[in-house]
Amino acid sequence: MPENAPETDIIPTHLAVIMDGNGRWAKARGRPRAFGHRRGVEAVRSTVKSAGDMGIKHLTLFSFSTENWSRPPEEVGALFALMRRYVEADLKSLHERGVRIRIIGRREDLEDDLQTIITNAEEMTRDNDLFNLTIAFNYGGRDEILRAARKLAEAGVRGELDPATMNDGDLAARLDTHDLPDVDLLVRTSGEQRISNFMLWQAAYAEMVFLDVLWPDFSAKHLQGALDQYRIRSRRYGGVDVGAA
Repeated sequence: MPENAPETDIIPTHLAVIMDGNGRWAKARGRPRAFGHRRGVEAVRSTVKSAGDMGIKHLTLFSFSTENWSRPPEEVGALFALMRRYVEADLKSLHERGVRIRIIGRREDLEDDLQTIITNAEEMTRDNDLFNLTIAFNYGGRDEILRAARKLAEAGVRGELDPATMNDGDLAARLDTHDLPDVDLLVRTSGEQRISNFMLWQAAYAEMVFLDVLWPDFSAKHLQGALDQYRIRSRRYGGVDVGAA
């Protein structure tokens, strides 16, 4: 980011969301956690539409983390089934609306059919540019940085890069998000106030908003409230406001 970067724009270019609270939402209704995840997909659909309508160009959703493998097998299976169902059910309409789909995270752990679904969705929408939807699935920020660092080290061993001149741009170019702008606004639902290993590199200067609403209840009203908070922030990128003492 250049020196003396301007204060917050009215609308963030890149919004990232930690979709938290599906399990608690279901438990409060006496239902299994998978029921909350299914309802959470409806909030995903609503948020994708609302973000586009509000002028946001990039939306990244944290769907399944590398740490989520420790959850009960039936819940993990339900989350994988939802990923398949969402992409297959919504791909055609998202493509027609000019949405480009990216899936970031470690793919080698995923079943072959899911890898094929992901690849097909990315290939079909590759040339779309009206809205960018990125889904972080089997994703962890530390894992992403480690994988990028390995690629950087391998390039150094091959003599393609001089270790003495490597910079943060060289590493950023090897991240899953190499063709995306940094995160401007990171929102987490459910009242928890932590980022849980999400977008550690990309959110270095992001504004953060933590909302008490559980994800299945997240609506355009809550998104607008987060944008209202973002709008009054002053983004200094390590500097100071002009005229500050």
